[in-house]
Amino acid sequence: MPVELNHTIVTAHDQEASARFLADLLGLSVGPPDGPFTPVEVANGVTLAYYDRELDESVPGPRITPQHYAFQVADEEFDAILGRIRAAGLPYWADPHHRTPVEIRTRDGSRAAYFEDPNGHNMEILTAG
Repeated sequence: MPVELNHTIVTAHDQEASARFLADLLGLSVGPPDGPFTPVEVANGVTLAYYDRELDESVPGPRITPQHYAFQVADEEFDAILGRIRAAGLPYWADPHHRTPVEIRTRDGSRAAYFEDPNGHNMEILTAG
C-alpha cells in the first residue's frame, strides 16, 4: 500500500466552532465527534481532526501554534469559497505572509488566496491552473 496522509490534528480554542468555520467556508460537513476530536474530511479522504488544545493541561508547551493548511479546489469552488470569505467580511491576502490584502495570487494559470481561521491558522485555497 502506498503511503497516504490519513489525518492531521488541528489545535483550536473551540474545536466545534473552528471545524464549523472551515466546513462552512469550504462547503464541507463536520463529522460526528471522534473521541476527543471534531472531524472535517476533505474529498481525498484526509481528515482535519479539530482538538481543544487549551483544555488538555497534560500536554506541555504553547496552547496553539499557528500552522498552514492548503486546500486545492476547482476554479468554480475557488470562486464560491472566495465569495463566502468576502460575504463573511473576512480578511484575505494574495500571499502567505499577509502582505497583499484583498487580492488573490495568480501564477502559471493558478489562483490562490490566504485567510486565517479563528485560531490564527493560515488557510490557503488554490487552484491547479
